Amino acid sequence: MVQIWTIGFALSFAAGVLIHRGHFCTMGAISDWVLMRKATRLRQWALALAVAMLGFGAMAWVGWIEPANTIYASKHLSWLSGLLGGAFFGVGMVLASGCSSKSLVRLGAGNLKSLVVLMAMAVAGLATMKGLTAVWRVNYIDPIGVNLPHGPFVGQWLSALTGLTLPDALGLSAVLVAVLLLVWVMQERGFHTLSNWVTGAGLGVLVVAFWWLTGVFGFVPEHPLTLEPVFLTTHSGRMEALSFTAPVGYWLDALLYYSDGSKRLTLGMVTVAGVLAGACISACLEGSFRWESFAHREDLVLHLIGGSLMGAGGVLAMGCTFGQGLTGLSTLSLGSLLSVMGIFLGAYAALQWQMRQHG
Repeated sequence: MVQIWTIGFALSFAAGVLIHRGHFCTMGAISDWVLMRKATRLRQWALALAVAMLGFGAMAWVGWIEPANTIYASKHLSWLSGLLGGAFFGVGMVLASGCSSKSLVRLGAGNLKSLVVLMAMAVAGLATMKGLTAVWRVNYIDPIGVNLPHGPFVGQWLSALTGLTLPDALGLSAVLVAVLLLVWVMQERGFHTLSNWVTGAGLGVLVVAFWWLTGVFGFVPEHPLTLEPVFLTTHSGRMEALSFTAPVGYWLDALLYYSDGSKRLTLGMVTVAGVLAGACISACLEGSFRWESFAHREDLVLHLIGGSLMGAGGVLAMGCTFGQGLTGLSTLSLGSLLSVMGIFLGAYAALQWQMRQHG
């Protein structure tokens, strides 16, 4: 497991550097489009998603991984949880000036406001996983949904409708959607800079690398004790890739309750540390590390609310802009699509509110 943690830390360190140097930010991408009609950072995001999709689809096609082993494989589509959680997260990341991954990168560069955001996010996330709001979530929100007859992935529906084998359908659906995204990315001539391509494609490759790390390298077909298949170091016991909201909460949980003996280091927690370290080293080498804090009480209040909404929303939606965005959508999961729609709609509504407030 030490090997997996080491590789995971190195990969997430690279992610921290790329996000910091490339100014990769989902909230910023949406804000650029809403406020200035600039789609450069949205194209970065689309490029990363296209590469992640192609990599995941290729591994599924050759039989290295099974999408059914991912955390997105539930046939029950909790549409209310996905849309509502996504909307909470979208509003929260606007109020907090960035999503969970961007908050980690900003903290690494010296922004103490992001520390407040991450702490609020961790508390709200843990409460929604295990506390009072978890009871409301489990009893009243998660059960509202539909059962999907062909499964949660677009490839499964394509297989059922066309008669293609499942591996072929998974690979074909990934190629078709990725090509559409790449065509859109290529349309803007101003996008074609080395920084944009390295950032977008690089993050997509890292998502694929994490899928390989948990689904191939970290997969044991028969555990010597239980004789059952197991995915090492993941919190869910299934295949996972990059995600940040829940792992930040797990760090707080481990900090507060480590002595109860049940806490263990997971790959998600390692990626949080890796991104933070990568951003910090990148900022120091660039000479941009600066301590920053709140100047006004209103700013503190908004960041606390934003972090809390991201924590609760990220758990409801089962992921953040990475967890359900780049990672979830790379599988072409219908649930991820709903959650990402909620994130974008929530961010759009919050940006519109901010524009009216500053009138």
